[in-house]
Amino acid sequence: MNVSSTPPPELKGQGFLLRRPRDSDVDARLALGRDPEIYRMFGGDASFTRPYGQADAEAWLRHTIEHPAAWVIDRGGFIGEFRLDNINRHDRRASFTIGILDPNLLGKGLGTAVTKLVLSHAFGELALHRISLRVLAFNERAIASYRKCGFSVEGREREAALIDGEWHDDIMMGVLTHEFSSLTDMPQGK
Repeated sequence: MNVSSTPPPELKGQGFLLRRPRDSDVDARLALGRDPEIYRMFGGDASFTRPYGQADAEAWLRHTIEHPAAWVIDRGGFIGEFRLDNINRHDRRASFTIGILDPNLLGKGLGTAVTKLVLSHAFGELALHRISLRVLAFNERAIASYRKCGFSVEGREREAALIDGEWHDDIMMGVLTHEFSSLTDMPQGK
């Protein structure tokens, strides 16, 4: 991964903060546990019944702290995370992952707002040209959110995920700087 050793900055949105993880996030992550609907949207099996424990939350924190471009979503406390993965400075691209872990906050526009803020940072300060992602084809709520942020469907990987004994397709989506900037007031030119 071609990334800087400088930690990513805090990003302030309307009613939320995107920040680096901290030790106190372990308790909040533990409290959110593993919601079955959310877990399935990430590609997990309902048959996986082991509760989300202290060791899981601590491992999550270590992994997130070690990641060079991972933030937590804070709305008065931890409620989710996002990452820019596989950042390539030469080709000016990265892949995007988001997870809102509080089921009470799904479908309320928070994911779209977070994604737009992250894209503004990625296309602005980081001077990236392309952001891509993968999403399960049945995750229609996420696909609709990504479309609102300028992502287009670029392909389908058939039967790529085995979930609860059934095969599901992955949808590949991407957005380019000029596509995102046409939706926002973000200036072009980087």
